Amino acid sequence: MVTTIQIDEKLKERLDELKVHHRETYNELISRLVDSTNPKRYSRESLIATIEVLSDSETMKDIAEALEQFERGKGKTLEQVEKELGL
Repeated sequence: MVTTIQIDEKLKERLDELKVHHRETYNELISRLVDSTNPKRYSRESLIATIEVLSDSETMKDIAEALEQFERGKGKTLEQVEKELGL
């Protein structure tokens, strides 16, 4: 079931800054944020680190840019790097 919610423009702008990729949907973003704050899934230190990353708009933009480059065929998968390093 799909539903509609209303948020003010300032909150929408803040949510836009937290997207890891410009095509990330608000549903995906909110799910990621809710999952990342579930205390049963993560340690306190892990939650603090996640909040620090999510709060840093420059880091989030860098991550989004890296994802876009990877989608364009630039970069390597973890498996490729491990194979090159003989791991």
